[in-house]
Amino acid sequence: MNRRPLIAGNWKMHLTVAEAVRLAQAAAAASGACPDRDVMVAPAFTALAKVCEAVGDTPLQVAAQNVAWDKEGAYTGEISALMLTDLGVRLAIVGHSERRQIFGEIDAMINRRLLGALAGGLQPVLCVGETLEERESNRTFSVLERQMRQGLQGVAKEEMFRLVLAYEPVWAIGTGKTATKEQAQEVHAFLRQFLADAYEKNIADAVRILYGGSVKPENIDSLMAQPDIDGALVGGAALNAESFDRIIRFQ
Repeated sequence: MNRRPLIAGNWKMHLTVAEAVRLAQAAAAASGACPDRDVMVAPAFTALAKVCEAVGDTPLQVAAQNVAWDKEGAYTGEISALMLTDLGVRLAIVGHSERRQIFGEIDAMINRRLLGALAGGLQPVLCVGETLEERESNRTFSVLERQMRQGLQGVAKEEMFRLVLAYEPVWAIGTGKTATKEQAQEVHAFLRQFLADAYEKNIADAVRILYGGSVKPENIDSLMAQPDIDGALVGGAALNAESFDRIIRFQ
C-alpha cells in the first residue's frame, strides 16, 4: 500500500511563543512545497494557540505533546482533547520515551491517554521503543510487543486507521546515535506484522509507522527509502528551520 509519508517535529520544552510561530511558518512553507507528504509540528502547550492561528490556512498539522484521558476534571497540570481541538490541534503524541523514562508513565496510563485522544477527536501518535539495556539483552521485540499490546488495549479495528505509530529507540534519542536503516527497518517490519496478527493485514498496511531517534538531514533519505518506514519523528533537528526543511524535503 502507498502510505502517505508524515514528517513530524517534536519541539519538546523549547521555544517562546514568538519563536514557535516563526518556526511553524517556515515548516508550513516547506509543507506547502511538498504536497505529496504530511508535515506536523508539536509545540509546547504555551504556543499551541498562536501556532494554530498562524498556520491555520496552510497544510501544516499541529499536534500536542501529550493529552489527558478525560474531557475535564481535577487533573492539575493536564490538558484535555476538548481543550486541544478547540484551538485547532489535530494530533497528540502519547507514550513518548521521555514521558515513560522521566515521568514514569506506564503502559496502562499511556493506553488511557490514547483512548482519550481517540474519544476526543484527536489522531494519536503512539510512541514505542526499547532502552539500550533492553536491546543489548535481546529484549527489543518482547518490550515492543508488550508496549503495543498494552498500549492498544481497547482500540477497535475501525479506530486503528486513525492511529500513527512511532518507533523511537530510547538509546538513539538526543544521543547522536541512530539506528542503522537496517535496524530501523527490521523493527518497523516487526511492528507491522504485530498489527497484522493483532488486527488484520489491511490495517497493518494502512497504519503509518514513523522512525524517531537522532533523525537529521544526513540520514533522512536512507531511512525513508526503507519499505516499512513511513516518516520521521524529529527532535533536535526540527528546532532549526533549515535542517527541518531539508528533512521535510527528503528524496
